[in-house]
Amino acid sequence: MSADHAAARTYPFEIRHAIDIAAPIETVFDYVTNPKSWPEWLPSSHALDCDDRPMGFGDTFHEHWSTRTGPVDLAWLVIACDRPTLWIGMTYTSFMGPVVVHYTFEQVGAQTRFTRILRNPARPKPPTAEMVERMSAEAELGLGNIRRIVERR
Repeated sequence: MSADHAAARTYPFEIRHAIDIAAPIETVFDYVTNPKSWPEWLPSSHALDCDDRPMGFGDTFHEHWSTRTGPVDLAWLVIACDRPTLWIGMTYTSFMGPVVVHYTFEQVGAQTRFTRILRNPARPKPPTAEMVERMSAEAELGLGNIRRIVERR
């Protein structure tokens, strides 16, 4: 294998979590797709520069995020939005490559099933088991926070 080929190797990664929420699908969709709500439920999200509203296809916004190695500023682009069932946002970091957050919403009886899929299609190196465990724990905490907040409304 040539050095150029080895340097170009990437490691696709995906992790998904879902939760059922006792609220109308539109309510869950509008809350989760409004980035201003993210710091309320996602511990690594600290501040957002955007309008206080759900983001639609083509919208851009900036997130101030924290990692174990320090702060990161993310420029997001909404690449798909079909209210109230689908929302996909994409950003880029030097240490993870492209980051795609894919949200789906499904009415299941009187509840809404919210699924959050985090994808890194071209990571420069694979995540460690500890990283995957931390990402999973944060996602589960975040989804639990969403359910608690939305069900109280």
